[in-house]
Amino acid sequence: MGKILEKSKYFSLIGIVSLLLASLAAFGWGAVKTVSTIIAIAKSYGQDPYVAVSLIELVDSFLIATALFVFAASMYELFINKLALPGWMLAHDLHELKEKLGGVIILVMVVKFLEHLVAWEDPYDSLLFAIAVAVVSAALIALGYFGGKD
Repeated sequence: MGKILEKSKYFSLIGIVSLLLASLAAFGWGAVKTVSTIIAIAKSYGQDPYVAVSLIELVDSFLIATALFVFAASMYELFINKLALPGWMLAHDLHELKEKLGGVIILVMVVKFLEHLVAWEDPYDSLLFAIAVAVVSAALIALGYFGGKD
């Protein structure tokens, strides 16, 4: 039974390859958005008020792509073999991987909130959005802090 369990670690390659493909797609998506943003800036001579939103969305795209890569690399190192990557880039256990995911979720929510603020339409809606981001962020931070290693 032990040999079967040892060999079954390779099932994780399904998730690792999927995350790598998603990361590649997200980097491609970010590159396409970069080109369209540069074109929009050039066409409007930088006067379009939504250029800032487009630039923030670029950061968001590459943040997600990078996070997907970090998760793939971390899963590979956790389940398959060591990698020659910087230690800060990898999660060394599942708790650390969850913390990294929580951090990315918080950053993406904050970027979405900034996009919402730039579009500013309804102050009450913005207040509710801010409260929702704060509550979810606090919950993720608390889970990372209190749900730590035993």
